[in-house]
Amino acid sequence: MNVLAWLLPGLPTASGGLLLLARRRADRLASAVAIAIATITLSIAVLVAVTRPEVFTVVFDRLRAGLAVDGLSAVMVVTVAAVSLAVLVFAAGDLPQGEARSRFFGLMLIFTGAMLITVTAADLALLLMAWEVMGAMSYALIGFWWRDTERVRSANVAFMTTRAGDMGLYLAAGCAIAGTRSLHLAGLETAGRPWRDLIAAGIVAAALGKSAQLPFSFWLSRAMAGPSPVSALLHSATMVAAGAYLLLRLQPLLAATGWAAHLVAWAGALTALLLGAVALAQRDLKQLLAASTCAQIGFMVLAAGTGAMAGGTAQLVAHAAVKSLLFLAAGAWLTALGTKDLIELHGAARRYPFVGVTFTIGGLALAGLPPLSLWVTKDSILATVAQGSVPLYVVSLGAALLASAYAVKAVMAVWQPVDAGTRDDSEQPGTRHIGLLQRVPLPVLALVSATFGAVGIPTVFSSWKRLLGAGGAEPGPGVAELVLSGVLAIAVMLVMVVLRHQPVKAAAPLVSWLQLERVAVVVVWRPLLVLARSLARFDDYVIDGVVRSVSRTGTKAARLAASRLEVPVDGFVHGVGSSVAGLGRLARRPQTGQVHTYFAQAAVFLVLLAVVIALVR
Repeated sequence: MNVLAWLLPGLPTASGGLLLLARRRADRLASAVAIAIATITLSIAVLVAVTRPEVFTVVFDRLRAGLAVDGLSAVMVVTVAAVSLAVLVFAAGDLPQGEARSRFFGLMLIFTGAMLITVTAADLALLLMAWEVMGAMSYALIGFWWRDTERVRSANVAFMTTRAGDMGLYLAAGCAIAGTRSLHLAGLETAGRPWRDLIAAGIVAAALGKSAQLPFSFWLSRAMAGPSPVSALLHSATMVAAGAYLLLRLQPLLAATGWAAHLVAWAGALTALLLGAVALAQRDLKQLLAASTCAQIGFMVLAAGTGAMAGGTAQLVAHAAVKSLLFLAAGAWLTALGTKDLIELHGAARRYPFVGVTFTIGGLALAGLPPLSLWVTKDSILATVAQGSVPLYVVSLGAALLASAYAVKAVMAVWQPVDAGTRDDSEQPGTRHIGLLQRVPLPVLALVSATFGAVGIPTVFSSWKRLLGAGGAEPGPGVAELVLSGVLAIAVMLVMVVLRHQPVKAAAPLVSWLQLERVAVVVVWRPLLVLARSLARFDDYVIDGVVRSVSRTGTKAARLAASRLEVPVDGFVHGVGSSVAGLGRLARRPQTGQVHTYFAQAAVFLVLLAVVIALVR
């Protein structure tokens, strides 16, 4: 059964690659192939969750790498595969005719495969590979309509922002080798200082960037430029959830540092609160849902920081179902009505009651209304937070109340009757149809959103802890907490209903996502560009100048040697040669070939030898 561990991510990845290679030739079959592969992948995910396989190999000079499925991974592989299937079914009916379907579904399958590797990777090597592929696929999917320059710019912003955080994962990998002589995720907390702190810092940076937590949140607003199925998959169970998953996976490392857990907890709580306010201020439905994703992921990050493993994982799974449902419903209305504006969407749920009812179930679950799913999962986290820090609990509770407000705002907008003065263009042909494939996933996701809360109630919460290996310090939600949060959620909903006709002008910074992108441009991007230009000038004028001066100096030295030194040296060489030649000629003169001459020469030599001997004596 270990082969299933490789087959689970390998099947969608390889199939997606083949669709990309086929290009437009496979457009007619692409959606059917993608749905079939996603269905098989879901079946494999269920088998993997049951059998828990592990496979390892040796890479990088005896460093082990591989895939392993434990309790947390088992939950995640099923969630990722199920949401991917639902989104691909919707996309088959939502993607306009004439689009590059083979490219779209190929990218979506590779994206899914990369996320499946991410949640099963047992080491930083495979995690890094999947992490990078997931980022590249998100860039390609957000900028899918690449002829639109603004969409491409949004893809660039999203990609560069997440890449900035991703560098932390490289730091963590390098420090893991230095500190533990291993890339294995289990045991990173055993590294000595300063390696343990550096590993944690890198992991936190990468996770916060991928999950669009403060201060990286603004990239998720840009991600709305992609097709609606991309938003649904990216926001629910894949890329944006990957950072929260990684923090939950490495919670022992966060706790071991003494500071990372507190940092992560506060980052999650503040993101949940501030991005909840941003969501409440939005006039665009997809932007509201995007900001709410940041806020809801913030609760998962908060859970990782406070050790609420079971609550955080349950929140992740429940949020995946709820948010994919909401984004798919919003995408259906976008296809039918051609708008995301909340005012222009007035009456959308009345025109399309099937989509409206399912959207309402998801919206009320997002609001934390009892007995729907996020009511229980959120309280599971808050119960743990309340034991550790009162200020953190107050901030988190405020974020939960904001969640009720922005969720109810979205639900009320789509059910509110159309104003009498609003133009009704319902007779326009070709703009009102919501296809069967777009409808199919909605009731399934709505059912999960409505009933998943049952797995988190106190009577079975212990089974979640056993599945995930969570310790006994996680209390789970008590009856009092559940009742209080339910009452507060209902109270907020009633207040929103009462105030629905009151004109409220949202603060500009909230509408523009706290000006985070502008701050990033001013504080980070422009200084980096100035530094890059300065380095380019230094390279052009200093480095290149030194190189050019060396070559010019060498040329001048060669010319000087040619004019001043070459003539004397050549004269000396010629003189030596002439002398040797002269000596050679003198040496050849005795060589006459006549015997009597040689006897005469020998006689002279013997006389001279006798004289020398006589003188020496």
